[in-house]
Amino acid sequence: MNNPSIDNILSLIEKTPNALLQGIAGRVKMRRLEKNLTQSALASRAGISLASYRRFERTGEIALRGLVMLAMVLDMTDEFSQLFSVKTYRNIDELLNTKNNKRKRASRNG
Repeated sequence: MNNPSIDNILSLIEKTPNALLQGIAGRVKMRRLEKNLTQSALASRAGISLASYRRFERTGEIALRGLVMLAMVLDMTDEFSQLFSVKTYRNIDELLNTKNNKRKRASRNG
């Protein structure tokens, strides 16, 4: 039985920073295991310390450069091209409304 209220709550929980970090770490771990690499071997190939990699798998925390290096070793760099990509529009009205409201720079307060 599907409960819409529970589904909405779960979708909010899944969008926390910690949940996102853990999700990324979990996917990297899965790819590491698919490629039959130990934590030590992957860390060494990526040029990061074993301790940093272990912390990443446990907490999801890692420097951006370390994450990019892991992605390179695991052939996962295509995923970075989607990060902060240009928005796609569903129709011309949505595009026109965005173009009319676009600022050339951020406000001083923001």
